[in-house]
Amino acid sequence: MDRSNALAKVPDQRRQDDDDYQLEEQIGFRLRLALQRHYSLFSDDMLEGLTAPQYASMYKLFEVGACSQNQLGRLVNIDVATINGIVRRLKEKGFLTSRGDPNDKRRHQIELSARGKKILQRALPVAKQISVKTLKPLSNGERETLLRLLKKIA
Repeated sequence: MDRSNALAKVPDQRRQDDDDYQLEEQIGFRLRLALQRHYSLFSDDMLEGLTAPQYASMYKLFEVGACSQNQLGRLVNIDVATINGIVRRLKEKGFLTSRGDPNDKRRHQIELSARGKKILQRALPVAKQISVKTLKPLSNGERETLLRLLKKIA
């Protein structure tokens, strides 16, 4: 039995128990809307069609240098299957290169290509501006509070 049918069988009980529940006021719903807004701004403004996860991956490689694909996924908190697709697409665009790991011949390391470094240099001010746009509806104090609280629950 699907959930809608189950709920239809006990409508009075359901309404009474959930009178104080409003989907639009739930944290997950609000976070998803905020993330969708941020991704929309990112999509509109970012160079070379980079997505937010692609940009984050490139920036992290800039910070740490060459690393394995799995390590990169851990560093940007992206699962193995997703980071695989991100790395593949960035390689196709010529933004990443891979080479054998000097410490483990079974593993490959990925790193920014010369082209990837140039794009990242151009993209960094755009990414900063996207963050400003995302937080624009908030006062400076609200921005600081939001970021502090998100760090606390993440």
